Amino acid sequence: MIDLLRASLEECQFIKTRENIRDAALLYIAARGQNPDLKDRYRLSFAINVLETQFLPHISTSPSGSLKKAYFVGYMVNRLLTANLGRANEDDRDHYGKKRMDMSGTLMAGLFRQLFRQFIEDMSKHIKKDLQKNRDANLQTAMRHETLTAGLRRALSTGNWGKDKDGNIQKTGVSQVLNRLTFASSLSHMRRLTNALSKQGKQTKPRQLHNSHWGMVCPAETPEG
Repeated sequence: MIDLLRASLEECQFIKTRENIRDAALLYIAARGQNPDLKDRYRLSFAINVLETQFLPHISTSPSGSLKKAYFVGYMVNRLLTANLGRANEDDRDHYGKKRMDMSGTLMAGLFRQLFRQFIEDMSKHIKKDLQKNRDANLQTAMRHETLTAGLRRALSTGNWGKDKDGNIQKTGVSQVLNRLTFASSLSHMRRLTNALSKQGKQTKPRQLHNSHWGMVCPAETPEG
């Protein structure tokens, strides 16, 4: 197991003394972040912020959760190495218990965050334009609430959810009109899962029924419908 970790241990061997171990490790993390040109004190606060709020946020987002995160990383690495060495079975990613589902609240929160960011950008552009032309900044016209309202309506009516940096739609078919043809079809529709698989892919396992789907997912529905 140590042989598999040797490369990682050699990569961080420059951290030798106990006094500067925290700062040296944080600077090492910050140098690989989005802001490599920041001064050291800013880089340290950047690295601390990333570790506290963005790294494993489901465990903790407070400074007191660092030890729990360290244990969890150790647990993940141990599971990975034992599976690699053949001492433990690999996880079945088609198992229902191993799936992570995007629930409605998380999806709505992500969409709103994206639209609100767009709203702020549009507002700042409008105010900058007014200031450049030596006009008084009019907040009432700068705050275009249609960005939020129209964005939410469009997503809920079409099912196209969110856009990436290039303007491409991230997810399709998120919101759908509930099938009310028969009671069985309604139940089937509500128990449907949509996999993020490409239609051209030749993977068969994710498209098949799994024993763990019993009582959870409709057996008449495949990820392609």
